[in-house]
Amino acid sequence: MANPSSRHDVVIVGGGHNGLVAAAYLARAGYRVLLLERLTRLGGAAVSAPAFAGVDARLSRYSYLVSLLPRKVVRELGLRLELRRRRIASYTPAVRDGRPTGLLVDAADAGRTRASFRALTGADHEWEAWRRFYAMTGNVAERVFPTLTEPLPARAELRRRVGDDAAWSALFERPLGETVERTFADDLVRGVVLTDALIGTFTHAHDPSLRQNRCFLYHVIGNGTGDWDVPVGGMGAVTDALARAARAAGAELRTGCEVTAVATDGTGDAEVTYRHRDGETTAAAHRVLVNAAPAVLARLLGEEPGPAPEGAQLKVNMVLRRLPRLRDPAVDPREAFAGTFHIAEGYRQLETAYTEAAAGRIPAAPPSEIYCHSLTDPSVLGPEAVRQGRQTLTLFGLHLPARLFADPAAKERALAASLAQLDAVLAEPIADCLAVDADGRPCLEAKTPLDLEREIGLPGGHIFHRDLAFPYATAEPHGAAARWGVATAHPNVLLCGAGAIRGGGVSGIPGHNAARAVLEDFAG
Repeated sequence: MANPSSRHDVVIVGGGHNGLVAAAYLARAGYRVLLLERLTRLGGAAVSAPAFAGVDARLSRYSYLVSLLPRKVVRELGLRLELRRRRIASYTPAVRDGRPTGLLVDAADAGRTRASFRALTGADHEWEAWRRFYAMTGNVAERVFPTLTEPLPARAELRRRVGDDAAWSALFERPLGETVERTFADDLVRGVVLTDALIGTFTHAHDPSLRQNRCFLYHVIGNGTGDWDVPVGGMGAVTDALARAARAAGAELRTGCEVTAVATDGTGDAEVTYRHRDGETTAAAHRVLVNAAPAVLARLLGEEPGPAPEGAQLKVNMVLRRLPRLRDPAVDPREAFAGTFHIAEGYRQLETAYTEAAAGRIPAAPPSEIYCHSLTDPSVLGPEAVRQGRQTLTLFGLHLPARLFADPAAKERALAASLAQLDAVLAEPIADCLAVDADGRPCLEAKTPLDLEREIGLPGGHIFHRDLAFPYATAEPHGAAARWGVATAHPNVLLCGAGAIRGGGVSGIPGHNAARAVLEDFAG
């Protein structure tokens, strides 16, 4: 190994939110921490930025909502951050008996939600099933979420904590589709439930590998409630708060530094080689924490990366002149778009779209969900944009795996098909509501998995870095890194990103756990 030009206790590769969490914890403990970020800004996928020339709107261009960030981390790091609850959980448009209608889930008014279920289905059976089902997931969330910032429990220990054999079987052992079909009769209600199992995960209700169950679990356990909150100021506010905490603690955060290699023989210091505007530098550290996908780490180590990860989504960012009117005149667009607005996400529609995509075709009716950040948090818009009544709109499309976008024309086809499904539930085309930028172009941008790989370094555009894992140990852990679910094959190189066990989403949990593992090792 080369003679390093600098020595540190910890070098962190990647300046996404998890790397910043680890940097803040370790620097607060008094260790010398160097964080290296390839891009010219920190945050990874958790950023806010203007997307359209001359339009005063700071969009959460990649990740956009927060559920899994533990209040414990916010409190311990003293983060100045506001996460605002959405009163409307979701709205799902539908057509029944030839007339437009929909299902509105009001998180603050159970009676109103019950009435919406009754109007959609004609009875209270689905509402009662909904209440029982989410009472069950709520109980699981209360018991599982606290374990995510503790040493990794054994499977048997986590099952004991859950304390409900039926819930354990439904969520951890049997394909989720079995429970959804046994619990709910209405196709639309089934689809609304299943979507949480598909965000960023290309799978189906009866996948025997249980990818859908793992994805669903992480979507319903956040902070013991499963609520998805709006970060005031956009996702960049999360990054900014974490960067302030890390810098205040003494961590050195360097941007424009591309790590090209990590070298270790498993003993002594590891070495990190990186390029920057002044040339190439090597830094040594007792521990290297990698806030990048395991496939990226393998490349940096010169190892075989294994099967390539594959993302499966289309992210569309828009700025509107005004919210569109809905076909259902009984619903205020300001309510419908404030929560998660489900499009083409009936249970059978989801299955059809998956089957078409698995066969290599852009789905004829791509499922997606959208929401309007600026209804909950107008601060992402400038004063003039607020005065003009502008709004932001985010669309997240499902069942659109990276393989479909090898053809450059596929992006436009997927976008057109997704917007056509949105238009089908509107009383006016979404194109008529789009603002235009300084050059007269519509304020709309679309990002495929291949765009995410190119722009922010996610292999295959996989937003979770790789398939999610159940939050328990599958073998007896040896060493602090294994105990905290952040181990690699090298004792002095740890994962601190979404590819760790208990990774995925904007959570800070892998960063917290990697820091705890390092502190445990250093203390030992």
